[in-house]
Amino acid sequence: MTRFGYTLMTEQSGPRELVKYATAAEGAGFDFLVSSDHYSPWLTTQGHAPYAWTVLGAVAQATSTVELMTYVTCPTMRYHPAVVAQKSATLQILSDNRFTLGVGSGENLNEHVVGEGWPSVLVRQDMLVEAIEIIQALHTGDLVTYGGEYFRVDSARVWDAPDNGVPIGVAVSGPSSIENFATLADHLITTEPDADLLTAWDDARTGEPASRKIGQIPISWDPDKDTAIARAHEQFRWFAGGWSVNADLPTPAGFAGASQFVRPEDVAGAIACGPDLDALAESVRPFVDAGFTDIAIVQVGDEQQERFVAEIAEPLLEKLRAL
Repeated sequence: MTRFGYTLMTEQSGPRELVKYATAAEGAGFDFLVSSDHYSPWLTTQGHAPYAWTVLGAVAQATSTVELMTYVTCPTMRYHPAVVAQKSATLQILSDNRFTLGVGSGENLNEHVVGEGWPSVLVRQDMLVEAIEIIQALHTGDLVTYGGEYFRVDSARVWDAPDNGVPIGVAVSGPSSIENFATLADHLITTEPDADLLTAWDDARTGEPASRKIGQIPISWDPDKDTAIARAHEQFRWFAGGWSVNADLPTPAGFAGASQFVRPEDVAGAIACGPDLDALAESVRPFVDAGFTDIAIVQVGDEQQERFVAEIAEPLLEKLRAL
């Protein structure tokens, strides 16, 4: 049975609000919570970017059963992988083993801030391989020294390591990333309902334990459809660029320029908008049909977030589970 999650969108809500939404989402019956991990919003109209790991630490204490996940952290530039190993181990302990570390090769928007430039996608994937190897080694609690092409670790140990480590999901987009990560990570993360990608992942994991396939899709619920479309256009029109564009843009100004000709009707064609819960649920069907085990819902914008979780989540979840 497909599991459905709620997205703690750090780009559109402040830290206190995110913790409040998390507890309400657990009460509404979501199976898991995913948190974005950005240094900057895509567009200035979104207006937020609190530190995801502090938020998740608070969420771990404010909730008790719902699973937690980063969607996704880049453990190669803004963070050294040894630091990601330490903080993910701590979060796993604080959450009583409810945490999955979702990682990816990053976006220029968030990683350029440390002044180290922006490598090509192939280099970023090679860096991510090394990062995952380091994180997994440190999660054993053993003393680790590592010398790679991109990272070094010198006599490091995570002193508070969870007994069973931390499951790692990795964002993949094609054959190269599947080749690199299918047998290295535990679970697949992707944003497109591509059944062939999931099949290729499983084929590459022959003999490995079964893995989760974790996707994410935005919706814009509002009692007024025009308001829902306007909000989605104002805050989520960057979504139309696709990963290959979005990964390389460096600033919110760049996203504003790249999306200046995206019309409200273009956004409405890509993101289900309005009060019709059947239509919102139906927009998720391609992920269900593709074979995703876990699908995280993004409610666009902060304005209706509290009402969405309190009033809409439960009936929407019923319709999603009926798919």
